[in-house]
Amino acid sequence: MGVVVDPGVPREVSGLLRSNALLLSRIRSGWVPPATPPPERRRRATSSVVLLAATPLVLAVMAVLLESPAAPVGFVVLGMFVFVVLVKMASLNELPVTDRPRERGVYEQARWYDGRYLLPEDFDEEAAAVLTRAQRAIGSVLRSHVNAEGLLDGARNAMMLPEQEWEIARLLAKLSALRAEHHELLARGVAPEVAAVVEPLEKALVNSEAAVVARVEALERYAGHVADAERAYHARSQIEELRARLPRYEELLAESGADALAVPEIERLAEDADALERVLRRSVSSAHEAFRYLEG
Repeated sequence: MGVVVDPGVPREVSGLLRSNALLLSRIRSGWVPPATPPPERRRRATSSVVLLAATPLVLAVMAVLLESPAAPVGFVVLGMFVFVVLVKMASLNELPVTDRPRERGVYEQARWYDGRYLLPEDFDEEAAAVLTRAQRAIGSVLRSHVNAEGLLDGARNAMMLPEQEWEIARLLAKLSALRAEHHELLARGVAPEVAAVVEPLEKALVNSEAAVVARVEALERYAGHVADAERAYHARSQIEELRARLPRYEELLAESGADALAVPEIERLAEDADALERVLRRSVSSAHEAFRYLEG
């Protein structure tokens, strides 16, 4: 289970958030990435690096000068160069250790879309298990061949199922937070006068969880019907492939003089294909019924 993002968030931003769960956790805990240095500071850093890289060459030239009659001039030039290098090194140390545009970008998007994404730590153990069930059911539908081939309503699946995931995740995160607060309250001890109030609150938590689980079970039923259709779809494809080869088998039997011994199983291929077609249609119809239940 990773980051869950509101499907209303732009796709490129959603992908950025989903792929940076650890960084989002650090940002939520208060970490702020360093700001990108302004252009003039970046240019200054680049010039400093170039100057430092040229130091060995300059020192070699100075060594030649110091052995020549122009030695006094060489001392002056060397002193000036050392001074410039020290100044540049000091300015280089003022810059951030590293320029982190990606981290800054994630930080800015996380701030802008705060409240429209949820992290794994937003869910307690029970809620995480329920959310994982929902995500597994949704993933199996969206990845199915019957969905890709248009036997289901692919457009509605692509729009509605992520919305179901987000709504379930949002409710489970809220439930987890309230459940944690409730357990903390009970851990501190509850006065007898408060016990009467605590009981209905506990029932509210239980009933809320049951309602969310009912949503997930509806998704799982839908995914089950889609799985039935998927199996029938693949079996039908295999039967159709065998039917296409049937004339070659018949030709071989006729040429070998064994056509009278043709096995009944080969002749029943057409019947099997028709039966699988009916199974596929029934499975798809059941999946559509389950989908309408989800909409309700």
